[in-house]
Amino acid sequence: MKQIKIYLQYPWVVSDSSYYKYLINNSPENVEYITTKNQKGVIINKRFFWFSNLLKKMIRKITGFLNLPIPNAHLTRSKEKYDLIHCAHCLSLNNKNPWVADVECLWSLWVSGQNSIIGKKIVREILLRKNCKKILPWTNVTKNEIEKFFPEIKNKIEVVYPAVPLVKIKSKRHKEINLLFISRYFYEKGGLHALETINQLTKKYENVSGIVVSEVPKEILNKYSKNKKIKFYELMPQKELFENIFPTSDIFVYPGYSDSFGFAYLEAMGFGIPIITVDGFARKEIIDEGKTGFVIERPDINWKKYPPIFENEEITIKNLIKKTEQLIKNKTLREKMSKNCINKIKFGKFSIKERNKKLKRIYGEALRRRT
Repeated sequence: MKQIKIYLQYPWVVSDSSYYKYLINNSPENVEYITTKNQKGVIINKRFFWFSNLLKKMIRKITGFLNLPIPNAHLTRSKEKYDLIHCAHCLSLNNKNPWVADVECLWSLWVSGQNSIIGKKIVREILLRKNCKKILPWTNVTKNEIEKFFPEIKNKIEVVYPAVPLVKIKSKRHKEINLLFISRYFYEKGGLHALETINQLTKKYENVSGIVVSEVPKEILNKYSKNKKIKFYELMPQKELFENIFPTSDIFVYPGYSDSFGFAYLEAMGFGIPIITVDGFARKEIIDEGKTGFVIERPDINWKKYPPIFENEEITIKNLIKKTEQLIKNKTLREKMSKNCINKIKFGKFSIKERNKKLKRIYGEALRRRT
């Protein structure tokens, strides 16, 4: 079979997502992705990360305030020949070349103007073009959102779940039960609630310790660092996480409030680590309740404030503690969930094999239907 060359079109020079690193390093058979040089996964360099994040927020805030109808669409220019464009979190402005686009959530189709009549019209016109072959939402929740906004393209939409490779690094022997929280966004991902959960349980159980990898605010760090059973680490490369942190962890306490997907869930499952999280967006598509983890009720959140304000957060923390404690006490359940997690990554919808099978078919169909 002829090798297919795919141009990965990013909305930014560097894509801040693990999705594309796993796609490039574990590509479908007879598929070659070009423009892959700078794609190394999530950004962990402090200055670059915060600058990039601030820049994106400022652009969206200014254009949103002005209510400018700007689609998140880009024109692909390349000296290197390719067969198909795969748009990463964006749309294509190319009129002739066939293209597909993966979509984490509906709002990523716009820079601003999602709810304006003109903004919606512009994106609809792009999606209805003949060379737009397929829209690939990451979850059914996103699929339903897109179909509700653009029912005219229902036949172009197909869910392709992100995937992670099964890790070859084995768990390291350790006597204690380690509770883990990892995130670049401490407050937004529920770091404070996870940390309070870890703090209380490490004090209650002699054989329980905690690991926190995040940019923890100084005042929070000063308060909780008095608990010597909790180890705090700054952001670190994925290689270090995979070699030193995940292999010594037993339960992933990760509310993930702002996540519309969350690769941390998949990566934890790849190491056989059961997850305690909070409901939100497509959470129940990712976590199988009682099988790969527990999903507790979501509190009301005021995102207009920073740090965000949570309603009845004492109840949320209590529920996080309750479910985490259930796994601490029940080794049999913990080990059963661990096996379920690994099997889901190895054989389930988040497996490389399942994703590549779908992508290979979709790319092939897109090229056969050029006209």
